[in-house]
Amino acid sequence: MVQPAYAVGVGGALGAVCRYAIGRRLTHEWVPVGTLAVNIFGSFLLGLAVFGGLGGDVSLFFAAGFCGSLTTYSSFSVDTVQLWTGEPRRGAVYVLLMSLCCLLAAAAAFGIVRFGPV
Repeated sequence: MVQPAYAVGVGGALGAVCRYAIGRRLTHEWVPVGTLAVNIFGSFLLGLAVFGGLGGDVSLFFAAGFCGSLTTYSSFSVDTVQLWTGEPRRGAVYVLLMSLCCLLAAAAAFGIVRFGPV
Protein backbone atom coordinates (compact mmCIF):
# COMPACT_ATOMS: atom_id res chain seq x y z
CA MET A 1 0.00 0.00 0.00
CA VAL A 2 1.42 3.32 -1.09
CA GLN A 3 0.59 6.54 0.70
CA PRO A 4 -2.01 8.36 -1.44
CA ALA A 5 -0.01 11.59 -1.52
CA TYR A 6 3.03 9.72 -2.88
CA ALA A 7 1.00 8.00 -5.60
CA VAL A 8 -0.53 11.30 -6.72
CA GLY A 9 2.79 13.15 -6.41
CA VAL A 10 4.83 10.70 -8.48
CA GLY A 11 2.10 10.48 -11.12
CA GLY A 12 1.79 14.26 -11.13
CA ALA A 13 5.53 14.72 -11.58
CA LEU A 14 5.55 12.39 -14.58
CA GLY A 15 2.48 14.04 -16.08
CA ALA A 16 4.01 17.50 -15.67
CA VAL A 17 7.24 16.46 -17.37
CA CYS A 18 5.29 14.92 -20.25
CA ARG A 19 3.16 18.05 -20.60
CA TYR A 20 6.26 20.23 -20.68
CA ALA A 21 7.97 18.03 -23.29
CA ILE A 22 4.89 17.88 -25.52
CA GLY A 23 4.34 21.62 -25.22
CA ARG A 24 7.93 22.32 -26.25
CA ARG A 25 7.71 20.06 -29.31
CA LEU A 26 4.26 21.10 -30.54
CA THR A 27 4.12 24.77 -31.35
CA HIS A 28 2.07 26.69 -33.84
CA GLU A 29 1.47 30.39 -34.33
CA TRP A 30 -2.27 30.19 -34.91
CA VAL A 31 -3.33 28.01 -31.98
CA PRO A 32 -1.57 26.59 -28.87
CA VAL A 33 -1.25 23.05 -30.25
CA GLY A 34 0.67 21.71 -27.24
CA THR A 35 -2.10 22.57 -24.80
CA LEU A 36 -4.70 21.26 -27.24
CA ALA A 37 -2.82 17.97 -27.69
CA VAL A 38 -2.25 17.24 -24.00
CA ASN A 39 -5.84 18.05 -23.11
CA ILE A 40 -7.25 15.79 -25.84
CA PHE A 41 -4.85 12.96 -25.02
CA GLY A 42 -5.40 13.39 -21.28
CA SER A 43 -9.19 13.37 -21.73
CA PHE A 44 -8.89 10.09 -23.60
CA LEU A 45 -6.56 8.51 -21.03
CA LEU A 46 -8.66 9.69 -18.10
CA GLY A 47 -11.76 8.36 -19.84
CA LEU A 48 -10.10 4.95 -20.22
CA ALA A 49 -9.14 4.95 -16.53
CA VAL A 50 -12.54 6.06 -15.23
CA PHE A 51 -14.76 4.06 -17.58
CA GLY A 52 -12.43 1.07 -17.31
CA GLY A 53 -12.89 0.98 -13.55
CA LEU A 54 -9.31 1.72 -12.57
CA GLY A 55 -9.19 2.01 -8.80
CA GLY A 56 -7.00 2.10 -5.75
CA ASP A 57 -3.41 3.28 -5.75
CA VAL A 58 -3.15 2.91 -9.52
CA SER A 59 -6.06 5.30 -9.97
CA LEU A 60 -4.45 7.81 -7.63
CA PHE A 61 -1.18 7.56 -9.53
CA PHE A 62 -2.64 7.57 -13.04
CA ALA A 63 -5.97 9.43 -12.94
CA ALA A 64 -5.42 12.02 -10.22
CA GLY A 65 -1.65 12.33 -10.60
CA PHE A 66 -0.56 11.71 -14.17
CA CYS A 67 -3.71 12.76 -16.07
CA GLY A 68 -4.43 15.61 -13.67
CA SER A 69 -0.96 17.03 -14.24
CA LEU A 70 -0.78 16.24 -17.95
CA THR A 71 -3.97 18.12 -18.74
CA THR A 72 -4.19 21.80 -18.02
CA TYR A 73 -7.27 23.92 -17.70
CA SER A 74 -5.27 26.89 -16.48
CA SER A 75 -3.09 27.00 -19.61
CA PHE A 76 -6.21 26.59 -21.73
CA SER A 77 -7.78 29.56 -19.94
CA VAL A 78 -4.73 31.80 -20.31
CA ASP A 79 -4.23 30.78 -23.95
CA THR A 80 -7.89 31.57 -24.65
CA VAL A 81 -7.70 35.03 -23.09
CA GLN A 82 -4.50 35.79 -25.01
CA LEU A 83 -6.04 34.66 -28.29
CA TRP A 84 -9.31 36.45 -27.57
CA THR A 85 -7.66 39.79 -26.83
CA GLY A 86 -5.65 39.58 -30.05
CA GLU A 87 -8.26 38.05 -32.33
CA PRO A 88 -11.64 37.17 -30.81
CA ARG A 89 -12.48 34.80 -33.66
CA ARG A 90 -9.34 32.78 -33.03
CA GLY A 91 -10.14 32.61 -29.33
CA ALA A 92 -13.66 31.38 -30.04
CA VAL A 93 -12.42 28.74 -32.49
CA TYR A 94 -9.90 27.56 -29.91
CA VAL A 95 -12.56 27.19 -27.21
CA LEU A 96 -14.87 25.28 -29.55
CA LEU A 97 -12.06 23.09 -30.87
CA MET A 98 -10.77 22.26 -27.39
CA SER A 99 -14.22 21.54 -25.96
CA LEU A 100 -15.37 19.40 -28.88
CA CYS A 101 -12.14 17.42 -29.23
CA CYS A 102 -11.81 16.71 -25.50
CA LEU A 103 -15.43 15.57 -25.27
CA LEU A 104 -14.97 13.35 -28.32
CA ALA A 105 -11.79 11.88 -26.83
CA ALA A 106 -13.58 11.00 -23.58
CA ALA A 107 -16.51 9.59 -25.56
CA ALA A 108 -14.10 7.49 -27.65
CA ALA A 109 -12.58 6.09 -24.46
CA PHE A 110 -16.07 5.25 -23.20
CA GLY A 111 -16.88 3.53 -26.47
CA ILE A 112 -13.68 1.48 -26.40
CA VAL A 113 -14.26 0.36 -22.82
CA ARG A 114 -17.95 -0.35 -23.35
CA PHE A 115 -17.91 -1.91 -26.82
CA GLY A 116 -14.26 -2.80 -27.50
CA PRO A 117 -11.83 -1.37 -30.05
CA VAL A 118 -13.10 -0.90 -33.59
